[in-house]
Amino acid sequence: MKEIVIGNRCIGKGHPPFIIAEMSGNHNQSLERALDIVKAAAKAGAHALKIQTYTPETMTLPIQDGDFRIDSHGLWKGKFLFELYKEAYTPWEWHQPIFDCCKELGMIAFSTPFDETSLEFLEALEVPCYKIASFENNDIPLLRKVAAKGKPMIISTGMASLGEIELAVNTITDAGCKDFILLKCTSSYPASADNSNLHTIPYLSNVFHCQSGLSDHTLGIGAAVASVALGSTVIEKHFTLNREEGGVDAAFSLEPEEFAALVQETDTAWRSLGGVSVGPTKEEANSLQFRRSIYIARDISAGEVLTKENIRVIRPGFGLDPKYYDLLLGKRIRRNLKSGTPLTWELLLE
Repeated sequence: MKEIVIGNRCIGKGHPPFIIAEMSGNHNQSLERALDIVKAAAKAGAHALKIQTYTPETMTLPIQDGDFRIDSHGLWKGKFLFELYKEAYTPWEWHQPIFDCCKELGMIAFSTPFDETSLEFLEALEVPCYKIASFENNDIPLLRKVAAKGKPMIISTGMASLGEIELAVNTITDAGCKDFILLKCTSSYPASADNSNLHTIPYLSNVFHCQSGLSDHTLGIGAAVASVALGSTVIEKHFTLNREEGGVDAAFSLEPEEFAALVQETDTAWRSLGGVSVGPTKEEANSLQFRRSIYIARDISAGEVLTKENIRVIRPGFGLDPKYYDLLLGKRIRRNLKSGTPLTWELLLE
């Protein structure tokens, strides 16, 4: 898979996973809190911070009955869509100060557009890439418009069938998107480990010949770290300052110390993969002395026969390899030897 460049970072198998902190609505309608989230994400080591660009009016209709009420189980049960998005949206006038703060702290800033107006607004802010949320991966007109901008796209595949993912990929590539990354996503909040199905990550890469990663809604960092072993090049995780302070997505978001652990452990997981290596590594060279080998186990005299009583396979590893043990039994010794002498070929009579 070819590398993809977003901002100042190369993304691909030859680089540590690209870790995105998703603010979503965890700012609780406070710009000060939003900027504090940016600062905390940077301190935790996030490579990028993502927000969402919409208004309640661009997401749904201001209707408070019927289909517009959330009746499913979960964090938002009983709310109306318009009410939820009014609570969660990030005011557009906040985007510039949020992006400026990210830049000052060395983080890449970008967003998820939800319609053409938000897309054009983000274009004016010169974002380096676009994220498509799971709930919009079937919005073919939107995908076509975003792809036409020619920037890298990161697409969550939550709820999408294989055919729907194929349609999305064909749509964006036909419209001019050359670089895209598909994220395995389980669109439940929070998601369970049992429903995460991380083996889908390499499957997406193989089927669509692209990089893949994880948009993770599980609690904790276990799933995200495990995804690295399956080839994740991008990991997105919701981020908040303190879950107890609430927020529409706070319940399944990581706090700063947890996010710092995510960054560290995914990097460790990536570095530990390495390549195929059999035999002692350079780091193991000093440990070879602690392997087992054959030693004289009691004082013996010249000409004496080696037996199970006077030689043993023990630590350390300076004697002959244990594979020669049976061959050595019955051989005679050239000279007197003390217990604790490592056995070598030179000590044997011809």
